[in-house]
Amino acid sequence: MIINANLYVEAHFDRETSTLSYLVMDRQSAQCALIDSVLGYDPKSGRTNTTSADRLIARVGELGGAVQWILETHVHADHLSAADYLKRNLGGQVGIGARITQVQKVFGALFNAEPGFARDGSQFDVLLEDGDAFAIGTLQARALHTPGHTPACMTYVIEAGDACVAFVGDTLFMPDYGTARCDFPGADARTLYRSIQRILSLPGDTRLYLCHDYLPGGRELCYMSTVAEQRAGNIHVHDGISEDAFAAMREARDATLDMPQLILPSVQVNMRSG
Repeated sequence: MIINANLYVEAHFDRETSTLSYLVMDRQSAQCALIDSVLGYDPKSGRTNTTSADRLIARVGELGGAVQWILETHVHADHLSAADYLKRNLGGQVGIGARITQVQKVFGALFNAEPGFARDGSQFDVLLEDGDAFAIGTLQARALHTPGHTPACMTYVIEAGDACVAFVGDTLFMPDYGTARCDFPGADARTLYRSIQRILSLPGDTRLYLCHDYLPGGRELCYMSTVAEQRAGNIHVHDGISEDAFAAMREARDATLDMPQLILPSVQVNMRSG
């Protein structure tokens, strides 16, 4: 989708994991960022596949793009990242929030990781702190630390002329589905509420691109909403919902949820940058 003369955003939906990956391109320089990529995984056989990632690779080629960044909004627990595969095929730097080190320490212990497993984030090329600015070609982007779902969650905000877009990972879903779970180690419902309020303080016409859509009620795929739409209609966190009310709802709901089907392979692969 052409946003304006400078910015192009394209969504790629992986139906097996209900995940949205994004190709972001600076139309002036053809420099690209790939956000929240998916490596396919069959839990029965333990085999991976690159079908979803190969679609991204093909599109970069069709658009004449050059990959500058491969970004992760967080360590995903519901799909494997294709960051390493994409880097080997397209180049670019792999970036993630600097609090990845907390995730590595916690899950490294839980999974009894090998002695040589580094817990300093060194598997990634760039560790982004809150407020860090970076460029995608001529586009100016910045990282916002938005923890709650995990300690390392980041939102990536890009301002291009009169347009503002943000890639929010799992913090928010479409208004009819609500918000992310907060029952993983290091997660916290009150922290998520404050992070969401930070996102919702962006201009009302900011386009928020989401990492998942579960097609509730059988509706068609939706993956973008504006700040104004979320504030008006998000079933969990619309205007008027207090932090106390949100935390009570989120904690009660999380107590009923099963663990993600792919959490065991996903976290172990993703905390190593694939």
